[in-house]
Amino acid sequence: MAEATERVWLVEREYSDKGLLTLVYATSDGERYMQSNRSSNMLRSGGITAAKEATADQLQPVESPDLRERYADEAARVAENNDPDDEI
Repeated sequence: MAEATERVWLVEREYSDKGLLTLVYATSDGERYMQSNRSSNMLRSGGITAAKEATADQLQPVESPDLRERYADEAARVAENNDPDDEI
């Protein structure tokens, strides 16, 4: 049986001085998020999409009310302006 997934939207990206990109995808309500890191080499092999599908065990709760609101606003903006598979 396939595990249920939930769509998460790109809400934050941060570049480090070591060539590492941190991506944060959040649920539409901003309540949960998923974070991943990519090297610049990985970016050449595939783009960053507006949305991903995440399983419950991949998601963590967003503790800060301010951050939840910011993630919800950004997820809504990205969803309004992009299809899930759009590279952004």
